[in-house]
Amino acid sequence: MITENNQAKQTRENAVLENVVIRFVGDSGDGMQLTGTQFSDTSAMFGNDVATFPNYPSEIRAPQGSLYGVSGFQVHIGSVNITSPGDSVDVLVAMNPAALKTNIDALKAGQMCIVDTDEFNKKNFEKAHYDTNPLEDGSLENYKLIQVSMTSLTREALSGMGLDNKAVTRSKNMFALGMVYFIFNRSMDHTIEFFEKKFKSKPELVEANIKVLKAGYYYAETMEIISTTYQIAPAKMRPGTYRIINGNTATAWGLLAAANNSGLELFLGSYPITPATDILHELTKHINFGIKTFQAEDEIAGITSSIGAAFAGSLAITTTSGPGLALKGEAIGLAMMMELPLVIIDVQRGGPSTGLPTKTEQSDLMQALYGRNGESPVIVIAASTPENSFDYAYEACKLALEHMTPVILLTDGYIANGSAPWKIKKTSELPSITPRIAKAGTTYNPYDRDEKTLARVLAIPGTPGMEHRIGGLEKDKKTGNISYAPENHEYMVNIRAEKVKRVQDYIPAIRSEFQEEGDLLVVGWGGTYGSLSAAVSQINNEGYKVGHMHLNHINPLPKNVAETMKKFKKIVVCELNKGQMANVLRMNFPEFQYLQYSKVQGLPFTTFELTERFKQLI
Repeated sequence: MITENNQAKQTRENAVLENVVIRFVGDSGDGMQLTGTQFSDTSAMFGNDVATFPNYPSEIRAPQGSLYGVSGFQVHIGSVNITSPGDSVDVLVAMNPAALKTNIDALKAGQMCIVDTDEFNKKNFEKAHYDTNPLEDGSLENYKLIQVSMTSLTREALSGMGLDNKAVTRSKNMFALGMVYFIFNRSMDHTIEFFEKKFKSKPELVEANIKVLKAGYYYAETMEIISTTYQIAPAKMRPGTYRIINGNTATAWGLLAAANNSGLELFLGSYPITPATDILHELTKHINFGIKTFQAEDEIAGITSSIGAAFAGSLAITTTSGPGLALKGEAIGLAMMMELPLVIIDVQRGGPSTGLPTKTEQSDLMQALYGRNGESPVIVIAASTPENSFDYAYEACKLALEHMTPVILLTDGYIANGSAPWKIKKTSELPSITPRIAKAGTTYNPYDRDEKTLARVLAIPGTPGMEHRIGGLEKDKKTGNISYAPENHEYMVNIRAEKVKRVQDYIPAIRSEFQEEGDLLVVGWGGTYGSLSAAVSQINNEGYKVGHMHLNHINPLPKNVAETMKKFKKIVVCELNKGQMANVLRMNFPEFQYLQYSKVQGLPFTTFELTERFKQLI
């Protein structure tokens, strides 16, 4: 006799996929970020390539069940190279009607939608502006609808444990995760270990979360509502030790590596601001490496404390987002004029003003380049993926210390919160960093310069015989004494600009990926890399000749930008703003015509919208 359980196992299909996109959505308090993170980490541990996109509301606690209070986490996993979090969704897990309404359009026709039916009631329908029950009115007939009473089943799994109703209800996200683990043949072991560590001092929470996780897994295994499970093989990756990492953590680790290799103590002076605060949090964990972190009372105090640390010979960092960068403008000009090594990290978000604190945008490029009074150029570079945030944070420190000028490193909300596998590096594998520190006993003038870089040398305060003047008033080109001489001012303005320009000799040449010449060159910068790369790859597979030039070094630009662009018939600049990089290129290379494709919705590009646009342009 075949039992229901065995019959389900015998009739269930097991399909092999190259990649899949899964989105978990629910209220801010439903734990969707944790659920998505655990699925991502587990898949990365299995060996899949991974890209994620957390998307959560700006309100600390939006009204429960409201449309604008929906929190989501999208993960794209595969056995192939994954560069973006994906476009259309293959599996949607919606914990309430609002989550369903705001995300159902992203789900591909015929694909799986899992809902918690306990939350589909009249009260929540009204909050989500549903006139009828979407589970019954036929509006979801194009999808594989999986209806599960997750809240009730969670309560049943935890009955008798003595937990309060709030703690029980908060565990239902683990029921959903357990189901998805079964559907995609994932092990629960990593998540179980996570709970054992996270709630080590609260064994009742460890037991509760594990019980609900297993309940969801075994429910999916036992019931016949899921007809197909899926296998996604490990990706082929370079040999090495990997971990899943987000952009803010990678940035912090790049700073740690730079402090180690420069032999300097790291000082971070910052004021908390979304989405940059996690860099401060991460560095605070590593005081055993001699890290000093200072949470200042405001943005100006944060950067000026870092300027003081730079003057005293530390590797000085300050972190912020767009509104904070505006407040730091005068102090950045001071550090530039004093020619001090300072790294300013701007994790961009949607603006203007408070704008969209939890959404991504490339809105600060012009501010980074020109947002100071007077002639005050600084080095500007941009990370382009969560994992290479490590490399560009390290390079920002190297450029600041070796060229004696502030460096602005641009990331954005997508890079900061998104995650991907990162091959762990040894500090011995990284380029050397040689700070320009004056040696005691030598003749010292504060504005004597290296012939190649034009960088000056820093005298640590208190070094005998190296007393000198420094400050925000214009200085004599050699002694550092205050000078109002017109010719001296013009000389100093020119020399500071030339110093930044000469950084071109120390950055790599740009190259066009996929095609070196052709019909269309797609130009991007910063965090749009993954989406643009995926789109250009796809359109080349369809027979078009399209190249992709992605800029990480913005001021100065690489020497061969014009040489690269002239090999293509058309140029389109794609960015998450109204065309800031396009205008930068027009100013620097007016001989070319630039088409633009912009998006300012607080969301990254999708592959579909990009490929359609590229075909139209060609």
